[in-house]
Amino acid sequence: MLPEKKLDVAVSEAVSQRLVTHLREDTTDLAEHDLLVPVSDFVSAERGAAEVALMKSLPTVVAHASEIRNNGDFLTREILDMPLLIARQSDGKAQVYLNMCRHRGGRVEQAASGNKRVFMCQYHGWSYDRDGGGLRTVPYESSFEKIERGCNSLIAFPTEERHGLVFAVLSQAPAPELAGYLGAEVDEQMAPWQLEASSVVLDKTFVMDINWKLIMDGAIDIIHPRFLHPGGVGDLIESNVGVFKDYGRHCQHFGARTKLKALAKSEANVSGGSRYIGSNLVLYPNSMMIAAPEHVEFWTVWPSVGNPGRSITHLRFLVRDAILDDALLARVNKSWEILQRAATQEDWPMERFIQQNAEAWPHGTYRYGRSELACAHLHRQLQSDIDAAARNA
Repeated sequence: MLPEKKLDVAVSEAVSQRLVTHLREDTTDLAEHDLLVPVSDFVSAERGAAEVALMKSLPTVVAHASEIRNNGDFLTREILDMPLLIARQSDGKAQVYLNMCRHRGGRVEQAASGNKRVFMCQYHGWSYDRDGGGLRTVPYESSFEKIERGCNSLIAFPTEERHGLVFAVLSQAPAPELAGYLGAEVDEQMAPWQLEASSVVLDKTFVMDINWKLIMDGAIDIIHPRFLHPGGVGDLIESNVGVFKDYGRHCQHFGARTKLKALAKSEANVSGGSRYIGSNLVLYPNSMMIAAPEHVEFWTVWPSVGNPGRSITHLRFLVRDAILDDALLARVNKSWEILQRAATQEDWPMERFIQQNAEAWPHGTYRYGRSELACAHLHRQLQSDIDAAARNA
């Protein structure tokens, strides 16, 4: 395995020094005010529908490049109750289609993944090209009125790939240009991790009776590790200390690993990379990139359509191909054991309690304190976008 320094990913000197100062002075980044969020936001069917509609209008992550590595590779999955067919075309570009035949609505591909040039609906044999989704063959075509092939291609969604992530806008809404949507600061934070040259080494999906925003909150929150994760994650990271960066719709929290605190208190000249500083980059609205020293936890959390009290969490561990070996895989598996305990035995049961309480008493507000900047940022941005959509309806 490569030496530790080769695994380390740099963190900006300004962030590193600000975090060291916080550790030395027992401070943290703070907002000007607390944020109060209505409890009903976690249980309201109307609010849930508005969030689903918003997600469909924005670029969201539907796959990683390594899942369709070669031209012709495809995968199928359901997102927001929509059956998707995600394919790598002959030109190397990814394209997301609705996995629905234009004849009578069957699925044109039933396999979970594979490599094909043509997709065919097994109901009546209509087939479609992988490249562009054009209608290819119609059995017994003479028994139909004239079929305009140009109007009967697979429904294609705006698709763009950046940093190894496949983004799609799952509606007919105008798609923003992805580079502008993410912004230069997000690009700068993602680039060193080389996700475009990484592989998925662990892939887990969890369906839980918890509102999707509570799952996001639990992964972003910086106050709870000391209390909810003693003997585990709580011993590895410092609670209630961090540096917050606002990237417009997106945001990032930088936190100290416990070994950084010892260095900071020693008054040594400290400059920390990913070995000493963890970060959570929130890709609005529903993805998170949590940086470990040698891998990335990539979370995408989807609301359940029609049920605000349920969500689907898709969790992938990504490792740079250049450093991937058996020893590193063993380290990643150890990291998963730690996360699995924290998430399945501690975070998610607590979030389920919160969901049950919200359903039992959907009144009043939940409070996000001044140090809970990333959580507050997500809720504030959601409210802003939902309000804007309502005004423009």
